[in-house]
Amino acid sequence: MTVLPDDGLSLAAEFPDATHEQWQRLVEGVLRKSGKDVSGAAAEEALSTPVEDGLTTRPLYTARDSAPDAGYPGFAPFVRGSRAEGNAADGWGVRQRHADPDPAAANAAVLADLENGVTSLWLAVGRGGVPVSGLARALDGVYLDLAPVVLDAGAEFEAAAQELLHLYAERGVPAEAARGNLGADPLGHEARTGEAVDAAPAVALARLCGERYPGLRALTVDALPYHEAGGSAAQELGASLATGVAYVRELTSAGLSVEEACAQLEFRYAATADQFLTIAKLRAARRLWARVAEASGAPAAGAQRQHAVTSPVMMTRRDPWVNMLRTTVACLGAGVGGADAVTVLPFDHSLGLPDGFARRIARNTSTILLEESHLARVIDPAGGSWYVERLTTELAESAWEFFRTIERAGGLAAALRSGLVGDELAATWAERSKKLARRREPVTGVSEFPHLAERPVERAAAPAVPSGGLPRVRRDEAYEGLRARSDAHLTGTGARPRVFLAALGPAAAHTGRATFAANLFQAGGIEPVHDPVSVDATTAAQAFAASGAAVACVCSSDALYEEQAEAVAKALKAAGAKHVFLAGRGAYAGVDEYVFAGCDAVAVLTSALDRLGVAS
Repeated sequence: MTVLPDDGLSLAAEFPDATHEQWQRLVEGVLRKSGKDVSGAAAEEALSTPVEDGLTTRPLYTARDSAPDAGYPGFAPFVRGSRAEGNAADGWGVRQRHADPDPAAANAAVLADLENGVTSLWLAVGRGGVPVSGLARALDGVYLDLAPVVLDAGAEFEAAAQELLHLYAERGVPAEAARGNLGADPLGHEARTGEAVDAAPAVALARLCGERYPGLRALTVDALPYHEAGGSAAQELGASLATGVAYVRELTSAGLSVEEACAQLEFRYAATADQFLTIAKLRAARRLWARVAEASGAPAAGAQRQHAVTSPVMMTRRDPWVNMLRTTVACLGAGVGGADAVTVLPFDHSLGLPDGFARRIARNTSTILLEESHLARVIDPAGGSWYVERLTTELAESAWEFFRTIERAGGLAAALRSGLVGDELAATWAERSKKLARRREPVTGVSEFPHLAERPVERAAAPAVPSGGLPRVRRDEAYEGLRARSDAHLTGTGARPRVFLAALGPAAAHTGRATFAANLFQAGGIEPVHDPVSVDATTAAQAFAASGAAVACVCSSDALYEEQAEAVAKALKAAGAKHVFLAGRGAYAGVDEYVFAGCDAVAVLTSALDRLGVAS
């Protein structure tokens, strides 16, 4: 044991070090009280949590959880950052996305962002954004030698790139002062739309940038299509790796060196509200790309340029204000993970074109983390954490296996066209959907603690995004469908579908399960009614008759269920209840269905709406 100097701050220095075995014995005792009689490693395993990609997060990490040497910031394998100084000098780039098809409106939003903390622009151009012909108007008044511009133009990337290069020349911007990315991403466009795009113009742009525009990159390796199709973190990384390798092959075949080819790529990843997974994903991405560069004979070219975007999949349409919290955690994860630029999507992103307030909150999210929380002052703050280092390694290994699967299929283009990638992503999303349906992965404001009386947030419609390839999924989609049915019923009848909660006994007996049931049914747009509290079968039947509900749910303690559940269920049926639920488990005559933590909430709510005559 290390003896600290006697400076009055010895704190725990006088206590002996605890061993791993002692901790396990304490865990055994806790589990034994909950009815699980396990010991040793099995006790620790009981507290572990399986996650996607075959990974498991454990309750305790120690020095025994070894990981490969992460090296130093700015040096291969670049796990700790692509630059030796990290983001400590000037923070990460605050990059705002703009997709308003009206060039004048886009320009006003762009100028407001640049005047208030945004350091680079991400412009959707062509289908789904500003017309190519309107790019000059959208960038009117922008100092193009100071504000990097990143284009996202899909199949129109060549025309958009030429328009931007023309603007540089027209406005006298020196070639060496141009910064940003021309956004060519043929494989990303194919993933989105199913349309194959000729890569030759992208190669020509890369050659042009390499020769004349040292601060411009020509290609984007966008992993968002795979994330938005329901892919796991490892699948997102594996697909991005396959995309990057395909582009390097194209560029080197055209005569560029490996170093020159790698210098033309910027990688785009999703940042989610799982902050540790986001941190590990960005660190793993750098390790993986460093491995590709090393295998290609150019280890020094393995420094990956990263653009992190807060996940569209996690954004909700109901209670969208909660999205501010999700994007804050995601931004924190992206910053700590070492992203070079971060885009915080506005909280109303899923509802249409964001308004000025939403854009302001989005850009200020990064500003607070940078300027007030000083998050970028430390280089790789997660480095050295046994948990993060181990998760980084395990994620990299799983991603490498998915990358190899794609390569064995003939590369990403072939794997997309054969359906291999789509099938793999769909299988992952199907498993995740089960967790969402059972609320094992809660969505605050949607599947948990919904607010039925909330007034919807309305925004101008955003332009239609390219489609036809991989699907776009959302965590809230199943519940959104249920709530939409309830909304339509409210509009058509003047009232929402209702469920009567037969809350039996004193508050201590029924509050927990009544609260659970109320949250459950509200997640499907079904309004709970549970006043007054019932004391027996007769009062329960009377209260049900006055509630205006057609179904009921009995809520109380197990002890009261034994005494009253069957009589109450029978009385509710006699009073006209079409269906009687019970919050909890059991086998009581007259009860039609049981709802409990872990039940398939989507299935329960769907059948309840059907039973209540709510149109689908």
